[in-house]
Amino acid sequence: MRTIDAADAQTRLDELLDEAQQQPIVIRRGDKDVATVVSMASYEHLRAIDVERFLALRSEIAEEAASAGLTPERLAYLVRDGGSLDG
Repeated sequence: MRTIDAADAQTRLDELLDEAQQQPIVIRRGDKDVATVVSMASYEHLRAIDVERFLALRSEIAEEAASAGLTPERLAYLVRDGGSLDG
């Protein structure tokens, strides 16, 4: 992964966008990495991974809740009335 200074990135944006199709480019301001330019394909891949992880976590939580006896009705009661899990 290549790193480029922010000022240099501004003056070479077209080149930077072309290069980002091949590899991510880190943009650095001073001594701090501030952004990464990636291809749209890479970005969409990363978003898909995030969605998959979220859905897996949601399923895991739903399974744990169901095994603990938390039904949709009970959940609605807790949310609506501020009831406790014990009552």
